[in-house]
Amino acid sequence: MKLVSWNVNGLRACVNKGFLDYFKTADADIFCIQETKLQEGQICLELGEEYEQFWNYAETKGYSGTAVFTRLKPLSVRYGLEEDREPEGRILTLEFEGFYLVNVYTPNARRDLSRLTYRLEWEDRFRSYLLRLDAVKPVIVCGDLNVAHQEIDLKNAKSNQGNSGFTNEEREKMTRLLESGFVDTFRHFYPDRTDAYSWWSLMPRVRERNIGWRIDYFLVSERLCPLLKDAQIDAHVMGSDHCPVVLLMDMPAEPQAPIST
Repeated sequence: MKLVSWNVNGLRACVNKGFLDYFKTADADIFCIQETKLQEGQICLELGEEYEQFWNYAETKGYSGTAVFTRLKPLSVRYGLEEDREPEGRILTLEFEGFYLVNVYTPNARRDLSRLTYRLEWEDRFRSYLLRLDAVKPVIVCGDLNVAHQEIDLKNAKSNQGNSGFTNEEREKMTRLLESGFVDTFRHFYPDRTDAYSWWSLMPRVRERNIGWRIDYFLVSERLCPLLKDAQIDAHVMGSDHCPVVLLMDMPAEPQAPIST
């Protein structure tokens, strides 16, 4: 089974920059995106009849939003954490026979850290939600988690210490989540790999010089580790300030009929 996650930073713009070409080449069984930045009816995405599409739109126009395109028929779909809604469109949970898939766009603490308190509270709720799911069946989490966990996960760790996405508080929340029974799949395979990033500032020549951060992840319940085959970062793929991340697993992924509507 192949899963892909990509923060597209505006799907309409990304479609004009090659999104569909990559989508077809990737040939994923499940393809998750974050920061769609659109509302229902603002795009008609032709992905083929084998893909069912699920969207969670933010109430604010042009902001946030997540989507999942899947060949596998989910047993259920949930929008949000405590309630079956998410005003910022940040979470989609699909239940499959053998696992839950959680596609998430974690809130940014903002440059001035004005949203850090909210972010930390959100992290606690999100962790509790994942643990409730994990008590039922294994969980695969993917998306833009908006944190570089360790110094190895960004180019200039010292100069970014305390900045949004690399505060001690945000990093500690990630540590706590991993210690709760989840595995960072990329570090599972490549614990010491440096210069492996998934986001780059839009400032001139930053991406060309690979001055980046790894803030896009696939996390899995520990008991799924024997099924992991590889975790990849498609850093060569343009179209967004993020690049896609990929997870390969030794799980059945037979195409199934789309959900009837």
